[in-house]
Amino acid sequence: MIQPKFENLMTEVLEGVSGTEVVVSHCVFPPNFTLPKHWHPGEEFVYVLEGALTLWQEGKDSVTISAGEVIKVPYKVVHTASTGDEAVTLIAFRVHEHGQPERVLVEDATTEAA
Repeated sequence: MIQPKFENLMTEVLEGVSGTEVVVSHCVFPPNFTLPKHWHPGEEFVYVLEGALTLWQEGKDSVTISAGEVIKVPYKVVHTASTGDEAVTLIAFRVHEHGQPERVLVEDATTEAA
């Protein structure tokens, strides 16, 4: 299986906003791939460069975003994304709590009950 690629292009302290940092990442997801459910200690903005992905956010209907579109994932909202038959390339821009992990994985309720 082809693995996703995550490359942080920049991580910088956000001046004038105590305790925050900006992380800009270039990501490539292979076809028919699903990220594990997770959340971020900040807000995430995703701009799709190539392909299309389906974004699921807890408490919302899933949406598909395609090349040229941008979407926001709110602070600490559990979410996942999946690709279809083609790879997806995107830029993720996150404003995080400084010093926190970039993402926190979440166990699926069906896994916890097993």
